[in-house]
Amino acid sequence: MKNAVNYTVVARDPAAHLFEVTLVVDAPDPQGQVFSLPAWIPGSYMIREFARNIVRIAAESNGEPVPLKKLDKHTWQAAPCRRRITVRYEVYAWDLSVRAAHLDQTHGFFNGTSMFLSVLGKENLPHVVDIRRPEGEIYRNWRVATAMPELKARRYGFGSYIAADYDELIDHPVEMGDFALATFKAHGVPHDIVITGRVPGLDIDRIAADLKKVCEAQIALFEPGSRRAPMQRYVFMTMAVGDGYGGLEHRASTALICSRNDLPVLGQREASEAYRTYLGLCSHEYFHTWNVKRIKPAVFAPYDLRTEGYTSLLWLFEGFTSYYDDLMLVRSGLIDEKQYLSAIAKTVNSVLRGSGRHKQSVAESSYDAWIKYYRQDENAPNAIVSYYAKGSLVGLALDLTLRAETGGRKSLDDIMRALWQRFGRDFAQAGQGLGEDEARAIFEEVGGVKLRRFFERYVEGTEDLPLDKLLAPFGVTQSDNRKDARPALGIRSSGGNGECKITHVYEGFAAHRAGLSAGDVLIAMDGLRVTASNLDKLLSRYRVGDTVLLHAFRRDELIAFSTELMADDTPRVAFEVQEKPAALARMRRAWLGTEGR
Repeated sequence: MKNAVNYTVVARDPAAHLFEVTLVVDAPDPQGQVFSLPAWIPGSYMIREFARNIVRIAAESNGEPVPLKKLDKHTWQAAPCRRRITVRYEVYAWDLSVRAAHLDQTHGFFNGTSMFLSVLGKENLPHVVDIRRPEGEIYRNWRVATAMPELKARRYGFGSYIAADYDELIDHPVEMGDFALATFKAHGVPHDIVITGRVPGLDIDRIAADLKKVCEAQIALFEPGSRRAPMQRYVFMTMAVGDGYGGLEHRASTALICSRNDLPVLGQREASEAYRTYLGLCSHEYFHTWNVKRIKPAVFAPYDLRTEGYTSLLWLFEGFTSYYDDLMLVRSGLIDEKQYLSAIAKTVNSVLRGSGRHKQSVAESSYDAWIKYYRQDENAPNAIVSYYAKGSLVGLALDLTLRAETGGRKSLDDIMRALWQRFGRDFAQAGQGLGEDEARAIFEEVGGVKLRRFFERYVEGTEDLPLDKLLAPFGVTQSDNRKDARPALGIRSSGGNGECKITHVYEGFAAHRAGLSAGDVLIAMDGLRVTASNLDKLLSRYRVGDTVLLHAFRRDELIAFSTELMADDTPRVAFEVQEKPAALARMRRAWLGTEGR
């Protein structure tokens, strides 16, 4: 296509996990065209250096080779030429995740950030991609799934697709293979569900019916009057594997990975906890269609994918999304109040488990995502707090605060709608993101409640959220069952081949006081062999305060440790519903959207 940047993608050698990409630029920069690949992908805040997967690259013009000079780790410059330039390169695709690219004889998947070199100075031109079927009879049933608009391709077919610019191009992941497919409409907008991987007895129609409820609830939240979705079509892409979990949001699609056991099978009536987790993951990534893909931090408007983009607001963009993912399940009728409160308790307990919450605020956690959250080590529970988990509790606490102090007239829903109207709905034209210091002022303006102390304590500070007090006006009581605490070492471990390898040591507990460290292999307790599977049974024979002798290997050296067993202080917060007085129940049902159930 003329006046466009043109790519051809071929799964050249699935057995070697190699895509071949051909890039054609009709009018290259006569001073020497520059090409660059992103260093990170939006939504995953870590420098990943995707250029390391380019195996070889070469350029030509008018049948003659054009030298390419490497300017840095992800940038090349072609020698000056005045005619059309063609760049061919191979991409090694063997990262079975939602962030990069993966190719074998069973399927192909890629994000544009892993595949498409940007052409400096031409990023705003239309970008056309011709996706070609691999050669061979075993690939004859393969189809293509992507939210990228078709140019000459048919829906789900190989052929050419078009994006308005480079930013849109890399925001439409592509799945190719022999996948399961279902389609539904949410307030008139087509939504596809694509599931790759072997899932015997898959009930994809049930997934479609359930996700339709979630999607319609979210569309109605942001556009209660028009119920207008921000996209013309949406695609859920799921890779089902033996064991996996994760998702990455895009403007009109999401890439997901899950365990095949998370998905429902025909004839299964009850929703398993694993399936509810999968629905929550879908809900989370779908909510990002508004919150972070269109409402976004100012530093992401636009993204600079060459280097880190620092923001202290991920507690809002990821944390609030984590709050709404399960909330949308209960509002959609897919889980009940008891199940939802159990999910909240699980999050609370996970946050309270680590002492890092006393050392890092969610604002600091957001800013340091690049060097801490996405690069966690064995000391992470003692050093950091999750802006996902605690951020979701900040969203919960803020929602409850607004509802209680305004008698139910205002809520976090109003905040999200205001952010959508001011920053998201017309983002494509205005291109304005939320400033680092704007959130509190907007929340106070829309909610009509002063929030300075709330932000100082729970967003910029490290205090635990007083959820017991905040939930009381909604007829929910909190309990903490630690009175029968058993002895514990205060470690996390992994097993294999009969080992008990310590992965984390919790600060202040018995193992820490004894001097045990992550990486030590615990082999004996008072002369009895220790494995990852029998550690709890051995500990059950002791009482809190007993002294035990432990032996462990550190590297290849056997070391003895003596320690006094402490109580298992793992949080066991739980929430229960009170039906009386009726006024509290009404407040709760208005919050959870369960009136009339």
